[in-house]
Amino acid sequence: MNGSGTASAAPTPAVPTPAAPPSPGPAPDGGPAGAPPARGAYRRLSVEERRAQLITAALTLFGHRAPEDVSLDDVAAAAKASRPLVYRYFPGGKPQLYEAALRSAADDLQQCFAEPQSGPVTGRLAAALDRYLAFVDGHAAGFSALLQGGSVVETTRTGAIVDGVRRAATDQVLAHLQVAEPGPRLRMMVRTWISAVEAASLIWLDEGKQPPVEELRDWLVDHFVALLTVTAATDPQAAEVTRATLALESADGPVGQLGRRVLEVVADAEHLL
Repeated sequence: MNGSGTASAAPTPAVPTPAAPPSPGPAPDGGPAGAPPARGAYRRLSVEERRAQLITAALTLFGHRAPEDVSLDDVAAAAKASRPLVYRYFPGGKPQLYEAALRSAADDLQQCFAEPQSGPVTGRLAAALDRYLAFVDGHAAGFSALLQGGSVVETTRTGAIVDGVRRAATDQVLAHLQVAEPGPRLRMMVRTWISAVEAASLIWLDEGKQPPVEELRDWLVDHFVALLTVTAATDPQAAEVTRATLALESADGPVGQLGRRVLEVVADAEHLL
């Protein structure tokens, strides 16, 4: 109360004005601007994780379209990233990204023939071919473009990567045959078969993936047995390997079935013996 008896009005407390929310900035790792993610929904990827993500996105695109038809913008969109981010990890642009993707695919392909060395050799090759043909099926466009030399991003380095896969497959098949030092004929025979597998895979894609993949696999195993047997007829090392290989087979296995089918075909050619 003041001296005149009139009550003084209490001062009105100041109400603080809320600060304006911060405007959304660019997403982490150089991604597009947008609202911040919900709490706990985002984890910043490490350098290796982000690089692997970009390679995986590129492999998926290269698997369904020829490499020359895939742009860096396509890869960025598939990885939910930005074009500058792709360049940050692959400053060489599309050729460098393609080479990295190819190396990743090559690592997978090189494991196709790495079967445990037990049981009949034909069973091991069948399991290896199942993995190989599954890869071909899942990367049809890129597989065809690369092996047919149709990619504009193909380089001497990418050619060397593919050749490395072929040589690794040859060494793994020779290991299944338990041959540490193959002679020229035996090594050529295995390399010829690897080339036949590649060629048959390309033809299979061109023919609309016919015959069914299981028939293609069995046919390629039969080809291996036939090539090995023919080589054994003129090469002592191949003959020794063939005897050891056939000793592991059973009458109802692939080689036994092949032998009976062949006998039916040549039954009327006794005059040749």
